[in-house]
Amino acid sequence: MSEELMRRIVESLALPNGRPVGSAGHDRARAYLLGQMEAAGLEGSDADCRFELPFRVGGQEFCNLIGRLPGRDPTQNPMLIGAHYDTHGEQPGADDNAAAIAIALTAIPQLRDLGLQRTILIAFFDSEEMPWYLSPRMGSIHFYREQRQEPIHFALIMDLVGHDVPLPGLQDLLFLTGMESDPGLESIVKDNRKTQGIRLVPTLNSYIGDLSDHHAFRLDRRPYLFFSCGHWEHYHQTTDTPEKLNYSKMISIRDFLIATIRQADASPLDGPFEGYNTTPTEIEFMKEAFEPYLQELGIQLTSRPEVDKLVQSLLSMGL
Repeated sequence: MSEELMRRIVESLALPNGRPVGSAGHDRARAYLLGQMEAAGLEGSDADCRFELPFRVGGQEFCNLIGRLPGRDPTQNPMLIGAHYDTHGEQPGADDNAAAIAIALTAIPQLRDLGLQRTILIAFFDSEEMPWYLSPRMGSIHFYREQRQEPIHFALIMDLVGHDVPLPGLQDLLFLTGMESDPGLESIVKDNRKTQGIRLVPTLNSYIGDLSDHHAFRLDRRPYLFFSCGHWEHYHQTTDTPEKLNYSKMISIRDFLIATIRQADASPLDGPFEGYNTTPTEIEFMKEAFEPYLQELGIQLTSRPEVDKLVQSLLSMGL
């Protein structure tokens, strides 16, 4: 049933003309998401209990959608699960980023059942795509600077999480960055390495840069994780359609997300921010994931320079 529900959510969002800011498809997506957030029993995020947080920059109107899943202790800083809902032009955007939205929405019932101490903010950010990307008009940046009501304990951001990694034998990989932002996150990643259906590949955010909405959180030195399956041939194409996604893998990513949030709720995550060496853990995970490729490339993978070499090889493959 979960896979069917995820598929329905993706199909409802991933319409042929896409969801670019200011389009009819963007308006339809916003209305659909508002209905889903209400049906999930989320609370509004502002003083008037609204999900919609509109903003205007340079004459252009945008709207973040933020809901609250209340925790048991309102004095604790909240956690945030985020994904953008706009598309890069008139394309369906099934993987980019309806898949992440489906994972977040279908996680809500299980997250509620955990009875967490901290409130969880479910954030569907506007205007992540170009030309808004990394500008003051980017939804997550505006939220963090202008709309946020309290410090964020931990942010988990997803983008491009619906597809198989397009390399033989590596289809089940999930890449993540941000483990380096707090030692407690390294423990969480290691504790959940055996999540069924996916293999985790933690690596440094500095290899790829701030590719999505974790940017504002990282700049403010907040603990974060960014989940992605990397680029593939349908990235920013009209062929990014619902039937190409792996919904079973998305279920596994959702399970890992829930486990991560559960442990982050109970972890102080008090730093140091990017102040310790994650190389041994990266090597441990990469050896497990890339063993055949390491032999082919002649990489022993015992040091940071060899990790550099492997990552550059993967980037050259278009991931």
